[in-house]
Amino acid sequence: MNHPIVLFDGVCNLCNSSVQFIIRHDPAGHFHFAALQSDFAREQLKRFQVAAHLDSIVLIEDGVLYTRSTAALRVARHLKGWRWLYLFRWVPPFLRDGVYDLVARYRYRLFGRQQECMLPTPELRARFIN
Repeated sequence: MNHPIVLFDGVCNLCNSSVQFIIRHDPAGHFHFAALQSDFAREQLKRFQVAAHLDSIVLIEDGVLYTRSTAALRVARHLKGWRWLYLFRWVPPFLRDGVYDLVARYRYRLFGRQQECMLPTPELRARFIN
């Protein structure tokens, strides 16, 4: 895998908005994406021996799998105008992940959900893995 891959909950409105945010701030096309509901994501989670769950963003970068706030911060460090967020890596993970888990637990109530995973536009299709 040449590009870091972001695995996201494909039916979560917050997650889909986050993917759109990453795309807007990643003009070089550094990141590729796959829904956690996809066969590809299930294979990757199995490969890394991680329990399949849909309540975390997952980043696969340089052969390492990251989840929750660590994944989000590692993504942010590559985004134009948002690299400064990577400074929060110095906050202890139990605090970062506590906030992350709280938002993740209520994301459907706060932001809603879709019936199906988002379909990328033809221009973006190459960045999405089925």
